[in-house]
Amino acid sequence: MTQPSSPSPTATYRLQLQPDFPFAAAERAVPYLAALGVSHLHLSPVLEAVPGSTHGYDVTGHAAVRAELGGEEGLRALAATARAHGLGLVVDIVPNHMAVPAPLSLNGALWEVLRDGPASRYAHWFDIDWDGGHGGRLLLPVLEGRIGNELPRFRVERGLLHYGEQVLPLRPGTELLPLPRLLEAQWYRLAWWRLARTELNYRRFFTISELIGIRVEDPEVFDATHGTVLRLIREGVVDGLRIDHPDGLVDPGGYLARLRAGTKGCWTVVEKILTGAERLPDGWACAGTTGYDALRHLDGLFVCPQGAGRLFSHYRDFVTPLADEGGDWDETVRRAAYEVVEHDLAAEVERLVRTAARIGERVPRPGDHAPWALRQAVRELLVRLPVYRPYAGEATDTARAAADAAMLRAAAERARATFRVPEEAGAVDLVHDLVLGRLGYNADGADGADDAPGRDAAEREAVETDAVDPDVADFAARFAQTASALHAKSVEDTAFYRYPVLLSACEVGGDPGEPALGPGTFHEYCARLQRDWPESGTVLSTHDTKRSADVRARIAVLSECPDRWRDVLNVVADGREVADGAVRVDPLVAWSAWQTAFGLGASATGGPTAEQLTPAVLKAVREAGLRTTWTEPDAVYEEAVAEFVRSGPCGPAADRLAALEAELSPYVRANVLAATLLHLTMPGVPDLYQDTEREYAALVDPDNRRPARCDPGPLAALDDGAAPAGLSAEKLRLTATALRLRRAHPEWFGAAASYEPLAAEGPAAEHCVAFVRAGRVVTAVTRLSLRLQETGGWWDTGLRLPAGGDWRELLTGRTLAGGAAVGVDSLLTQWPVALLVRE
Repeated sequence: MTQPSSPSPTATYRLQLQPDFPFAAAERAVPYLAALGVSHLHLSPVLEAVPGSTHGYDVTGHAAVRAELGGEEGLRALAATARAHGLGLVVDIVPNHMAVPAPLSLNGALWEVLRDGPASRYAHWFDIDWDGGHGGRLLLPVLEGRIGNELPRFRVERGLLHYGEQVLPLRPGTELLPLPRLLEAQWYRLAWWRLARTELNYRRFFTISELIGIRVEDPEVFDATHGTVLRLIREGVVDGLRIDHPDGLVDPGGYLARLRAGTKGCWTVVEKILTGAERLPDGWACAGTTGYDALRHLDGLFVCPQGAGRLFSHYRDFVTPLADEGGDWDETVRRAAYEVVEHDLAAEVERLVRTAARIGERVPRPGDHAPWALRQAVRELLVRLPVYRPYAGEATDTARAAADAAMLRAAAERARATFRVPEEAGAVDLVHDLVLGRLGYNADGADGADDAPGRDAAEREAVETDAVDPDVADFAARFAQTASALHAKSVEDTAFYRYPVLLSACEVGGDPGEPALGPGTFHEYCARLQRDWPESGTVLSTHDTKRSADVRARIAVLSECPDRWRDVLNVVADGREVADGAVRVDPLVAWSAWQTAFGLGASATGGPTAEQLTPAVLKAVREAGLRTTWTEPDAVYEEAVAEFVRSGPCGPAADRLAALEAELSPYVRANVLAATLLHLTMPGVPDLYQDTEREYAALVDPDNRRPARCDPGPLAALDDGAAPAGLSAEKLRLTATALRLRRAHPEWFGAAASYEPLAAEGPAAEHCVAFVRAGRVVTAVTRLSLRLQETGGWWDTGLRLPAGGDWRELLTGRTLAGGAAVGVDSLLTQWPVALLVRE
């Protein structure tokens, strides 16, 4: 953990900047957001990006603030207005990649590389393998078809090569060549877009060829790509940073150290997704993560473990999935990982194989491996990693490094077992050593290589480890980068869509195979967060969540009433999986679509609409990749899915969903308000996504990237004394109350504060989650409220408030005596949550 040089935010508010919501719109929202109680605005990327981008992660240049948003003048005006209202700015930055835009001239650095090749002054900016099999050229997969068929679409005008709307530079002196020779003479090889999967020779963001990796580990590249942001920090325009996708960098820890030096230690959080018991490396120079680990622990509280199991039984009966197509979580993940590593990431794997083969050729003892064996070793190690990226070489955290080394050793043991001939499994030993960043091993095992699986004493001849070997360092870094892409694509973007048992659990950082977490696990997490990363970010909704927090809160209630869901689904889905009597929509799609529609609810949106639901369901079907995909679409099946959505979840049968929601609305309310209050008062710095201070029902992008509303009217009415009418107003009242408390008393919630669980006593104690912050604030919420009601309510369950004075409940104004047990039924009757402060 690194303490920031300036005060950390008490709460941030994420605004998704875009041409329809530029700096000027954000500036107009400042008075409202200041009144709401946040301390900082959290802005999506602000540097130049592809025109029209609604997210800004497709950066085209680092030297200027994005003109479409209002340029640097607009950003400075926003910062000045924010500061006048007591607010600061946190900005999202993208160190991992840049856009490969159309036209390519938008990315000036890449344009020069395409024109001048490896001799370009920008060649070292980009992660390009010039020896990657294209005659020393960069593969540029932008053609709509095979190059022979596309030749008639090329033309040369004014020294530039035109292809449709794309314009490309020409290598000097080649302008007058005949077209075939001209194409061969360039520093780039134009190719059909489908070749990117296997032939690409530049690092990309995940599997997106339109985003090219940059080498920010090079000090010169770091300075050039961070100069504008660092200047804005020095000049007081920007106060904090969010770092996008640190797992994509060669050395995230080193990058953060350099960034800290350049920012003088401003508050910085990193978008690092942690899985299971994984911990952020202790030595990273940041305040913590952006908060998906918090989301996982918050969501898990509101899933009934017994009900989730029964829901899975109903899902299995309805869908009848194969084990590796949604019938078993682990099997589903494993199959998805093999598909992605063998298909989508084939080019990345081949680059690793080429590097390992080069190393093996010059180090005879561990070498002499066939490319197919190295390929199998790389794949089998990759698919067996349970985390996004191993950090076995993390110098700043020896405990994390040792744990990840053990994880890799176990993965290597399992990888060896996939080889039919044991002697050929020696390729795993080489790959294992390279992943750890070492070339060989000494006879006495002094460098630790003697722990490699399958190695006997005779093999431990001295082969000196060369710690600075560039190929070894390249392999270790690239394997780690590929691992993060594999986990994201196979789990988040494939398996989550093939295993839709409880969609609220299919979220970034989540574990659909174990969706429920108890209060004890939540308290352990919060205590650890307060101890180790007290100023880490926490979130419930983001621009990347597949469903907003309120949608997930609704769906989570189904884990408390799985039989009701089964009964309703059997009625509404009866015969509807057949569209127009022709193409049958898979039961898995039907289950997912109906559950998504229920999650949208009727109270917040007026009921699911085809305009909102259809794109999300089609995206789910394509990502699952079982019947149609983004690159091999089945138009007939997709139209059947769209028709199914229109006539089913968005048709007359939606009335039955509305009836079920009406029955469950008290329990949905309890989930929404409880998650909100826990998020706003637990350790860490809460980040509110735009418009989530009120009821907010959004699905996966682009639905969740609509321009923010930031309507000040409802909050003004509440401040004028109006009683909150409905869940949306209640959530707004609760949010403003908690945010204002945090801002008024940051010492009660920050790094110097404390966190203590507060245990209820009585027959329904497990339904109450409560804690104390700094001895001054008590949070108490209801969990699994439907099960609570079915078992008779709170009975005589009590909560003993800390002694030492009276406590005032901020939502109701009640005063309660400290040191005495308060009946939870009394405390949580008017509201299912309570926020108390010591008088």
